[in-house]
Amino acid sequence: MRSAVFHGRENIQVDEIAEPVVERDSVLIDVTAAGICGSDLHEYAAGPIFIPGDAPHPVTGETAPVSMGHEFGGEVIEIGDDVEDIAVGDTVTVNPILYCGECRYCEDGSYHLCESGGFIGLSGGGGGFSEQIAVSSEQAIPVPDDVPAEYAALVEPFSVGLHAVRNAAFSAGDSVAVYGTGPIGLTVIQAAKAAGANPVYAVEPQDARRELAAEVGADMTFNPIDTDAPEAIIEQSDGGVDATFEVAGIEQTVRDAIRSVKNDGSVTIVSIFEERIEIEPNEIVLGERTVSGTLAYEGGPNSDVEFGAVIDMFADGTLDPEPLITSRIGLEEIVDGFETLLGGEHDEIKIIVEPYSSH
Repeated sequence: MRSAVFHGRENIQVDEIAEPVVERDSVLIDVTAAGICGSDLHEYAAGPIFIPGDAPHPVTGETAPVSMGHEFGGEVIEIGDDVEDIAVGDTVTVNPILYCGECRYCEDGSYHLCESGGFIGLSGGGGGFSEQIAVSSEQAIPVPDDVPAEYAALVEPFSVGLHAVRNAAFSAGDSVAVYGTGPIGLTVIQAAKAAGANPVYAVEPQDARRELAAEVGADMTFNPIDTDAPEAIIEQSDGGVDATFEVAGIEQTVRDAIRSVKNDGSVTIVSIFEERIEIEPNEIVLGERTVSGTLAYEGGPNSDVEFGAVIDMFADGTLDPEPLITSRIGLEEIVDGFETLLGGEHDEIKIIVEPYSSH
């Protein structure tokens, strides 16, 4: 079968690889759609980061080259003998978290914080940029018929946004500012609005992304190129918002997110960074602000907790993935998709890869 394989920095190739084997507790999926994620772009441009380079990954035992793609879903075409809750023909999304099951975090049920953890599509175990993939039935979460199969690929990024909001220190009615309105920033906006945030401010330099932020729920947007966004937010919110989310992954947005939150407010960093950054600790200490990080979503036996919540909110319309999808491409076009997103195409948000489609 065909699969997009990471061979090294700026070297992804569509290779013919062996078809996956179905174990007793796994399911085989024909991949309908897979999303190109910011983490994939980091790997392509600056990796390997999560992808194991010289040392085998402790859970999968694999090193590069590995198949990529961790935002995906599709149709179950075969199930293992021990699988009971999933049937052939079901549409599923996949929670890609890998974990050891033995460290202190796994023992506490915090599988996404596993000391040896990783992700399908980054750490080995196959990837969603493939025609087929076999995964543990624990990781496959059914998607109801009233949710388009293509949306199964967006459950993962929306779960990132939901997890960030669930872990932030704010309550319904609190004011929020989101720095960066790429795909994850847009999911944070939608999740924050669903949780009762009011108002929500969004900071984004690209016009099209700022407009989309307003479309999905931001009450006011700012262009940091021509506006001092923290100053404007402080003025609008009478001294600072209750909570900020940093979803751009650069030094300036971290500093601005800290600056624009009120004294005793919370700053949640969602981004993955390619480089070290500097911050001013006194801005945290003197205002008793709380700065925390958030990683991914719940996994392991809890795989359907946040994934299931997102699916339910897709079904009832609370969350809307459609505005994020800007292009659909075939597997053979995947490098062009990466290059387009890295090139800063202003109209592109989420490019969906359809392995069985030829565009």
